[in-house]
Amino acid sequence: MTQLDVRPRVGDTVNGVAGGEGGGAGEGDVRGKGLGKGSVGLVGSAVIGISTVAPVYCLTSTLGSTAGEVGVQMPAVFLAGFLPMLLVAFAYRELNKAVPDCGTSFTWTVKAFGPRIGWMCGWGLVIATIIVLSNLAGVATSYFWLLAGEITNNPSIAALDDDKLVHIATCLTLIAAATAISYRGMTATKGVQYTLVALQLAVLAIFVAMAFQKASAGSFDTGLDFSWQWMNPFAVESMGAFTAGLSLSIFMYWGWDACLATNEETTGSAKTPGRASLIAMAVLVGSYLATGIAAQMAVGSGTAGLGLGNPETSGNVFAALAGPVMGPVLGILLFVAVLASATASLQTTFIPVARTVLAMSTYEALPASYAKVHPRFKTPGRATVMAGVATGAFYTVMTLVSENVLTDTIFALGLMICFYYSLTAFACAWYFRGELRRSARDLFFKGVFPVLGGLLLAAVFLKTLIDMWNPSYGSGSTVLGVGSVFVIGVGLLALGLVIMLITERRSPAFFRGAILTKSTPALVVQD
Repeated sequence: MTQLDVRPRVGDTVNGVAGGEGGGAGEGDVRGKGLGKGSVGLVGSAVIGISTVAPVYCLTSTLGSTAGEVGVQMPAVFLAGFLPMLLVAFAYRELNKAVPDCGTSFTWTVKAFGPRIGWMCGWGLVIATIIVLSNLAGVATSYFWLLAGEITNNPSIAALDDDKLVHIATCLTLIAAATAISYRGMTATKGVQYTLVALQLAVLAIFVAMAFQKASAGSFDTGLDFSWQWMNPFAVESMGAFTAGLSLSIFMYWGWDACLATNEETTGSAKTPGRASLIAMAVLVGSYLATGIAAQMAVGSGTAGLGLGNPETSGNVFAALAGPVMGPVLGILLFVAVLASATASLQTTFIPVARTVLAMSTYEALPASYAKVHPRFKTPGRATVMAGVATGAFYTVMTLVSENVLTDTIFALGLMICFYYSLTAFACAWYFRGELRRSARDLFFKGVFPVLGGLLLAAVFLKTLIDMWNPSYGSGSTVLGVGSVFVIGVGLLALGLVIMLITERRSPAFFRGAILTKSTPALVVQD
């Protein structure tokens, strides 16, 4: 299909004003990008945020791993992971009010700290998204064949997932389908998501209700009675275990910022995305706590039998619990929900990566070809296709190289998330530093809360960086004696640094600060 280059010139505006509502000095360099305005409202934006996180997929992938790390304190760790995310969400909301740009973390950190830190922040978001897209595709593929085997009552069909060539071919097909839907625009995306999000949340509610019922009846020997001690994060045995569990918990909330990546396509772009992100966060923390407590009461968090910490089943908890908790018929619904969750998130997760690449290209931080928006669908078509190709290539290589690709990349993903979220949080406080004494609200929502959230995530980043050097971290696999999680996480960040240096030689204007300027907003009254 032909595409139209809609890159505006310096000085073009977003939503009719430079930098959007509440804009300040130095925001006239924010560029419009030709995306379809007014395509998404508050509910649609919140649904996209929930869908991108994929709560059912996250639970089946990390519920057991988290229980394996922290035991019965798993609900407490879910709450601990929610706290920095909530604090960072305030930073995103305030930055979006001032600069509603689809580049989000990239654009905001450039304006706060300059082009190099901003470029690496954008790289962190892009590579984290590529990692999670590959994991989503892998889980969706596994549940596709598992569901096919359950429906046909044919174990040999379910076993096709163990054939690497079949698994990779199916995975690439799903990635291609998700790329095609995202390519066609926000309207197509939103229509698919309402159904898939409603389905997974409804099935999750049924699972929680039936797990509580099984717990009450004492159906499983490993079940536990509820204790308020489960909500105490200080009861975790070691700091290393707490950090590993917290890293997994943070991963489970990652993706809510997709609400912000659609800000140039949302009605009320200055306020709606921030409100939608908070709604998504509330739904997520409620779902995680209810599911974690119900599952732990039903089967416990031990390493034997159906216990959540059993290493044989912890990587895919719902596959083990579906039949015992929900029965053979309703259990199939849980398989459908996981498949729907992974598939829905696979499709919406293209939103932030494609729009970040679009913004980086628009501001000349990446090749100009990625700044092209499709004239009919109003989407960053080339950037979306690039993300799909990169996801397929990454997953194919990792699957052929490592038998523990899902585990190791999820642990590495926590490092990326902490990296760019903490930079964004610090960028908020620095960008608004001239406004912090204006009112108590400005002090806390633009300064104290973002800095606190950034410090918490930075601490997790540093502790994880130290811990992942140990080969036993993650799956326990190694590369030349070094833990594979460390190699994946640090290697990908180092790759970004190399690409940035190459890009700097080709796009010197951006790195001189001539395209997107560092600035502090003027003190203006916002509503």
